[in-house]
Amino acid sequence: MSAAIRSLACLAVFMLAGPCYAQSYPTHPIKMLVPFAAGGPTDVIARLVAQKVSEAWGQQVVIENIPGGGGNIAAGMAAHAPTDGYTILAISTSFVVNPSMYDKVPYDPIKDFAPISLVAASPNVLFVNPQVPAKNVKELIALVKANPGKYSYAQPATGSTPHLAGELFKLKFNLDLVTVPFNGASLAVNSTIGGHTPVAFTALPPAMTNIREGRLRGLALLATKRSAAIPDVPTMAEQGIADFESDTLTGVVAPAGTPQAIVDRWHAEIVKMAGQPDMKKRLAELGFDPVANTPLEFGARIKTEIAKWGQVVRDAHIRAQ
Repeated sequence: MSAAIRSLACLAVFMLAGPCYAQSYPTHPIKMLVPFAAGGPTDVIARLVAQKVSEAWGQQVVIENIPGGGGNIAAGMAAHAPTDGYTILAISTSFVVNPSMYDKVPYDPIKDFAPISLVAASPNVLFVNPQVPAKNVKELIALVKANPGKYSYAQPATGSTPHLAGELFKLKFNLDLVTVPFNGASLAVNSTIGGHTPVAFTALPPAMTNIREGRLRGLALLATKRSAAIPDVPTMAEQGIADFESDTLTGVVAPAGTPQAIVDRWHAEIVKMAGQPDMKKRLAELGFDPVANTPLEFGARIKTEIAKWGQVVRDAHIRAQ
């Protein structure tokens, strides 16, 4: 048999083996790495996905929380894991921000991973303490400009998209607005309710109840459309400020080289669960909307987010400590 024929035969075997392997997969438990401690939105959504997949496939998807390094430790472990479909990584927006913010990260978000799907997204929101006289974004801009250095804004974590949205806000309008980082969104929200930091940018979930009940005044949703959770809060675009969308994302990726048939099987399962009423209800309670886009769409979104927030990180001179 010639070398060319042997090569074609090997290729044919490989192409047939992929679908066959996916049909038998999984034969034992799967690890889903979560880069943060239990209880946060990434962890909660990862557990919802793990539960649904476990039920559908008859094999346990085991959550492993690996906090530390702003998410870098878990991502580095996943980047170098076997490519057999038995290690999956749940990601948040830190996955796309950290390569720009840290001097070195143990993974390449493009080369080291196969995108599966963006599971869900939640818009970030700009809000103020009710004692702040600004009733909309343009009034807030005018207020801060008239009082340079007097006003501060709370944000939940350095390098989070709410933080970067706040820095983009400062850059876009040349504002002297003091940045106050917190270790978590609930602390940022409580500081704003107490008036210690009169302005804040956070993800929607930790702020929405307080906005609805009047303890905070929502000025703008950083999304393309209003949210049913806070329908009275307009978007930035509605107030004449274009291209100011900012989301908190939760998605799922596999190590690069994972068979496409396995990636496709994961994606199909996520699409199915995203349409289930109980999943939609639980995500809505968390302040998230289901997305379940394709691997190609998710890969394109990852590249867009890296470029967008990388520019803000550079312009605002943000570095991880």
